Amino acid sequence: MDNIRKASCMLLVVFAIAGGAAYISEARASSQAGAAPKADLKAQAADANRIERDGVAVTFNLQPVSPGMGLIEGALADVQFRVSDVASGQPLSAIAPGAWLDQGQAGISAEGQKMQCKSRIGLYLKGVLNAKPLMDLNSYYLMVLNKDASITVIDPNTSLGGITSTMAVIMLKKPAMDWAVSSDDKRLFVSMPSAGEVAIVDTEKFQVEASVPAGVEPFRVALQPDERYLWVGNNSADEASSGVTVIDMQTRKIALSLATGKGHHEIAFSDDSRHAFVSNRQSGTVSVIDIASLKLLATLETGPAPLALSYSPLSQAVYVTDGKQGEITVIDAKSLKVRTVIEVGQGIGPLQFSQEGRYGFVLNTMQDRAVVIDAASDKVMHSLEVVAEPYQLVFTKAYAYIRGLATSRVSMVNLSSLGEGQKPILQSFEAGPSAPKLAGDLPLAESMGQGQDDNAVFVVNPVDNTTYFYMEGMNAPMFGYLNRGHSARAVTVVDRSLREVEPGLYSTRIKLPASGPLDIAFMINQPELTHCFTTDVQPNPQLQQVYAKARIEYLKQSPVITLGAPAVARFRVTQGRDNSPRTGVTDLRVRYFMAPSSQSHEVVATELGDGVYEAPLAISKAGVYFVHVGSDSLHLPFGAQAYSSLRVQAVKPQSTASN
Repeated sequence: MDNIRKASCMLLVVFAIAGGAAYISEARASSQAGAAPKADLKAQAADANRIERDGVAVTFNLQPVSPGMGLIEGALADVQFRVSDVASGQPLSAIAPGAWLDQGQAGISAEGQKMQCKSRIGLYLKGVLNAKPLMDLNSYYLMVLNKDASITVIDPNTSLGGITSTMAVIMLKKPAMDWAVSSDDKRLFVSMPSAGEVAIVDTEKFQVEASVPAGVEPFRVALQPDERYLWVGNNSADEASSGVTVIDMQTRKIALSLATGKGHHEIAFSDDSRHAFVSNRQSGTVSVIDIASLKLLATLETGPAPLALSYSPLSQAVYVTDGKQGEITVIDAKSLKVRTVIEVGQGIGPLQFSQEGRYGFVLNTMQDRAVVIDAASDKVMHSLEVVAEPYQLVFTKAYAYIRGLATSRVSMVNLSSLGEGQKPILQSFEAGPSAPKLAGDLPLAESMGQGQDDNAVFVVNPVDNTTYFYMEGMNAPMFGYLNRGHSARAVTVVDRSLREVEPGLYSTRIKLPASGPLDIAFMINQPELTHCFTTDVQPNPQLQQVYAKARIEYLKQSPVITLGAPAVARFRVTQGRDNSPRTGVTDLRVRYFMAPSSQSHEVVATELGDGVYEAPLAISKAGVYFVHVGSDSLHLPFGAQAYSSLRVQAVKPQSTASN
């Protein structure tokens, strides 16, 4: 994942910590020279965690989150760097430090360690897959919303003990429908319709810290720009309770319950957090609410079925789509009056503006098109043919990404190619084996999320339960993250890179990925300073039990086959911390069935060698099949580990090239 690091950060690290390794080597050599009094050892440890160079002091601390637990593999810990001016003692703010954590280097000279550290950083920057650091502390986590009542936290940059990239699983009271994340990425707000509540998730501790009442059938959630209130759309069948619930983020109590109209509700805000706009789908109206007084100001008619609304900071207006009437109603956010109506055509629905608010993309699910409107003129600029049944949008700085219900492909529109008289540039890529609608039960939360840097996206395919990472400029996704034990539905990114939590103190929270000596590389660019600190992490007895269990790794094959062609399930069985191949297992069985539910079939797997096993699958119908592996001797019941999926088509599809 180092490929997606910002170019500026890559330039900063070129200076890469050459002098720090020698410092560590000398510290270790001194510790081996002989025993020292406990007070001296404590002083030495403090000195090893502090460096002064070129007038700058940096103090490193690795603090366990759970008091008294110590630094244990698999436990949460806070990485902290305090940076100050040596002469004045004043904290140094806004210096954008970088840091990486990796296995400590032992048994080599100070000069060798210096060269080793420098060369390893060079490999990290090149994105060499077998030379990645254990943790990139300038990185992020994926929050994957599941079909069941849970959220999976995935670290895309590391694998704990080589077993899994899953950091944690957050259990909810009930299955979720939608979510919103705070601007500092420390809180996630998750609606649970069947519970009538919103869960508040601490994204540092990876746990639910509260579940607060949110009215009847809470579906859509939206955090207003200044984050004072969380707004929840209530899709109640009873008109008296169909509207919005407003939750005060300071008290975490309901500040307003307002019936606005019948049907589903979408929510938008003016950028100054002065007004909230709430659509009422079955009533054909948009309610305008004054946020300061929490009073209803106006109810505007916008057509028989308002499906979506979005605010453009460029035009200072709210745009409302109506699929039945085929029109976009433009509401002036200052005067709260209808400014104009744009005729587009029946079938329109989802609407969203690019980051700067210039281009509004309106998806027509019926016609497989995306209409682009110009917020500067409130006119239609382009009508583009995109993926089948488009239903979701996400933007980076350079592209609009469009997800379709009836295809696994994702359309990309180059934003720089838009404009009057220009021909837009469209591309596409495959995100998984099957169309999302084959999975059923899709939430409101989006299946796409912008990457940490503004040149990549993550795309969930709910059929094969995998989140794909796509970087702009590539022909296909670079990686896929399987959501083990759960069914993925949506994804968002939580940035956990070093942040300035107080003047001069830069911190992030991690799960310690390994035991033994660890090196933590730190660098700043202005003034130029690089250094390697070191620490020791103790083994975790509970993880030793995890390492002892056999693990199934499905080997990559074509995710789509033609009915009648040979079909096999091929997988590798590993065990131990080093993922050694497990050979000679004679009772491995493969169970498979066609989704959504059908009679399952079992077949015995045979060993091919080096821990790889294979089983033939008798496929008689086209569809999506799920594959599980079980073994009594390995104490591996069906469903205990990840499953694989296979799509079988009656007719071989024609290849679709990227536009």
